[in-house]
Amino acid sequence: MDKSKSIAALILGGLISFGIITFGVTTSNAVIDMKALERTVTVKGLAEREVKANIAIWPIQFIQVDNDLTALYQTAQEKTERVVEFLNHQGFHRSEITLSLPSIEDRQAQGYVNPNVRFRYAAKVTVSVYTEQVDLLLATRTRIIELAKDGIAITTQNYDGRTEFLFTKLNEIKPQMVQLATQNGRQVAEKFAKDSESKLGKIKRASQGQFSINDRDSNTPHMKRVRVVSTLTYYLKD
Repeated sequence: MDKSKSIAALILGGLISFGIITFGVTTSNAVIDMKALERTVTVKGLAEREVKANIAIWPIQFIQVDNDLTALYQTAQEKTERVVEFLNHQGFHRSEITLSLPSIEDRQAQGYVNPNVRFRYAAKVTVSVYTEQVDLLLATRTRIIELAKDGIAITTQNYDGRTEFLFTKLNEIKPQMVQLATQNGRQVAEKFAKDSESKLGKIKRASQGQFSINDRDSNTPHMKRVRVVSTLTYYLKD
């Protein structure tokens, strides 16, 4: 009986040892596989595209002066109508033109009279054009000097009088740009994998950066450069 129990104990012990060894080998392989999965490379993919603005905002400003407030208002109104007429003649619709209330300055309101100032009142008038006809606006700006024949001197130096160009069709080009950024990033990752004698695996993580829209340069603000950078993490394998 004792002999049978000893044999059974030996068999059981052998099975337990075999199981522990097998479990250890399996666990070891799993750890190796996990470490292999931890081998990654993180790259950035860039996509840039040059586009033309599809919206233009053009504030046309002039200043009218007079010592008589009533005469000032009448003259400013007549010249405003002339500016609108000029824009209509160039091809802009009335719906694209906005008139702002004149900003009138009384140069003697503070009780101090500058002897070099000939006129007491100055009215700043702004006629704004908001249009999708960007090419027409660019052409019209070169002909705005024609208003000088009517005694209208357009102000161009003020910061708030600069023309603004916008690109509002980003959603139309987003998918293609994200795809290009991803392809660019993958090319960089493949080059890294080749140099490190590895193979590129699947994407572990990807994040899309923010899109930026900037003027191409200061001389052509109607041309925009759209840019996006995507960050991609790939698995590496042997």
